[in-house]
Amino acid sequence: MVQATEYFYVVKDEHILGGEPIIKGTCTSVRAIAETWRMGVFPEEILQGLPHLTLVQVFDALSYYSDRIG
Repeated sequence: MVQATEYFYVVKDEHILGGEPIIKGTCTSVRAIAETWRMGVFPEEILQGLPHLTLVQVFDALSYYSDRIG
């Protein structure tokens, strides 16, 4: 079951990564995006490794991470 969050592109799905926050419509975790960013990779550069995402999705994931975890 997909659980919405207050972030447009971030959801939780108990069947994907054990309910870890992901980008809606993908299996890409917020954690993967945030860890890449914390290693010093600019959001625009994250898209090179995750070309199925948009810059807005990356920033939404980073906002979620910063508000909840980071």
